[in-house]
Amino acid sequence: MCGIAGWIAFQRDLERELPALEAMTATMVCRGPDAGGTWVSRSAALGHRRLSVIDLEGGVQPMVVETPDGPVAMTYSGEAYNFTELRDELRRRGHQFRTASDTEAVLRGYLEWGEAVAERLNGMYALGIWDGRTQKLVLLRDRLGIKPLYYYPTEDGVLFGSEAKAILAHPSVEPVVDNDGFRELFGFVKAPGRAVWAGMHEVKPGAMVVLDRGGLREHVYWRLEVAEHRDDTDTTVRRIRELLEDSVARQLVADVPQCVLLSGGLDSSALTALAGRQMAARGEQARTFTVDFEQPDAFRPDELRGSQDAPFAREVVEHVGTLHRDIRLDHQALADPEVRLATVTARDLPFGFGEADNSLYLLFKAIREHSTVALSGESADEIFGGYPWFHLPVVQQAEMFPWVTASGLGPKSHPTKLISPELLLGTLDVPGYWAQRYAESVAELPVVEGEDAHERRMRQACYVHLTSLLGMLLDRKDRMSMAVGLEVRVPFCDHRLVEYVFNTPWSMKTFDGREKSLLRAAVRDILPQSVVERPKALYPHTQELRYVGELQRQVGQLLSDDHRAVEFFDRAALTKAAGALPGAVERDERGPSSACSTWPSGSTSAARPSSSPEESRHPWLSTTTSTTPTPGGTTTSRSPHLRRSPRRGSTTSTTCSPTGSGWTSPDCG
Repeated sequence: MCGIAGWIAFQRDLERELPALEAMTATMVCRGPDAGGTWVSRSAALGHRRLSVIDLEGGVQPMVVETPDGPVAMTYSGEAYNFTELRDELRRRGHQFRTASDTEAVLRGYLEWGEAVAERLNGMYALGIWDGRTQKLVLLRDRLGIKPLYYYPTEDGVLFGSEAKAILAHPSVEPVVDNDGFRELFGFVKAPGRAVWAGMHEVKPGAMVVLDRGGLREHVYWRLEVAEHRDDTDTTVRRIRELLEDSVARQLVADVPQCVLLSGGLDSSALTALAGRQMAARGEQARTFTVDFEQPDAFRPDELRGSQDAPFAREVVEHVGTLHRDIRLDHQALADPEVRLATVTARDLPFGFGEADNSLYLLFKAIREHSTVALSGESADEIFGGYPWFHLPVVQQAEMFPWVTASGLGPKSHPTKLISPELLLGTLDVPGYWAQRYAESVAELPVVEGEDAHERRMRQACYVHLTSLLGMLLDRKDRMSMAVGLEVRVPFCDHRLVEYVFNTPWSMKTFDGREKSLLRAAVRDILPQSVVERPKALYPHTQELRYVGELQRQVGQLLSDDHRAVEFFDRAALTKAAGALPGAVERDERGPSSACSTWPSGSTSAARPSSSPEESRHPWLSTTTSTTPTPGGTTTSRSPHLRRSPRRGSTTSTTCSPTGSGWTSPDCG
């Protein structure tokens, strides 16, 4: 796994612009702590930071192949899990390899097949190829959007990077968030291709962006297609098992220590069992990690989690025979503003999942001391129908994103509970944004002849989960893991598995009357019965009241200081939550507490988005220079912060999360 950056400019000499490229590349040090490099020509400048995983000595980037007609250079992040097959085929076609890396297999694949190489890749990847033969840039992203890739068109070219911070480090880019950006922040719906920062875009999952002197164009090389499912249930279960076994086997290829993230749920336990078998066959022992919190004996079941993870995880550990470690997090670390600042910096945004971000960051930081690669269970719930709200009639019947409907079933569970109603409902009209985005999403899905209304509604539900929710979870997992130099692989995101299960009827997905029927049947024989029968539990959170008390203390200080960060929230409701007994604070009332308590003393806060179209384009962000220690050393970067528009007041900075721990992040299982 790595971080990439680049700049294409057809009307200037980039050989004189190396400092700008180096500044962009330096923001990716956390993603690539092991090595860094740049390559510059007159019109193209590529930067790379490397986390060495395969062929530790080879695979140095940017990688360049000199041809008689000009150089072809690539900066590449991720893994091509079928690189050995690609390499064998390319050798048969006459290519000679200098390294054993997947990077060279992808680059030479481009030399052989051009842009069509995208259709031959199986993996998670984001890459930029400068083809000096035709003066063309190709930006390519994997099918599910596991690896991020942003771009920013300029007057004579484009800037790009693995994260927004790489582009924001360029001196010509003004960090601005407009009203559409704020809708993305508050919406809990990830629109493919959109970025929060004005003028910036994401390469869509399954797409490439091509730039030459004729302009910029986008090409979609993969999308979820509707097809008739002809296999019976038994055949379907066998095929799912085959695809899972192959996906896990491919993703266990690495030259560094590996592990599995184990929650004791069905998804992660299945990966653990499959990985354990395959590693045992080659004489290795699988390593597993589970997150837990203080005072586990005081656990109290609630509507989101009926049981603790640890007992089920221990059963899997004993059943499979893994080398296991529990990572126990305390309330002080979770509430530490420095930890929260690290997660906000990793996201490039002041909003996220709050406590869930903090705990994931701390978990990954602890795992990185032992492993460089981890397997995780993202997308199992999306493709197999695992979330509880999939099975609620009121959610099934709503013309809305299911997780949005489910979060609003009760006022105590709404993810934006303490955000200013004037902001959400007036200035931003977030409900209107949800309705528009949902209508656009389901309109993309073709009608299946002979499919009844309920089957179609559930197909739509699976589709919007895969295209509008999964992206948020993959982005979160990528940012929190790469912030500490940990590569997280997601076997359930193998596009072959996603395509196959997506087209199974809902009646088959729930053939035993429960969630994830097909997955349960496919792995039943390799798991403890208790794990097979365990109901779905969402991502764990601390129940330690001292954590809530610390957040209340921090927010109380902001309220007493009349900190302008409070302007994002309903001040009266926030004041009530900050002054209540810790045990009386609902989970969704922790959010603003987790949010506001990030700001360092002495800073002022952010103004809200503007209701004026003209003002909405004003730069609301200032930048501060910070020196941040990373696994590979120290990097100096420009950090974007929201700022008050010129009409309303002074420059201000924030790092805040409106959801904090309030909206429970879906789990990897």
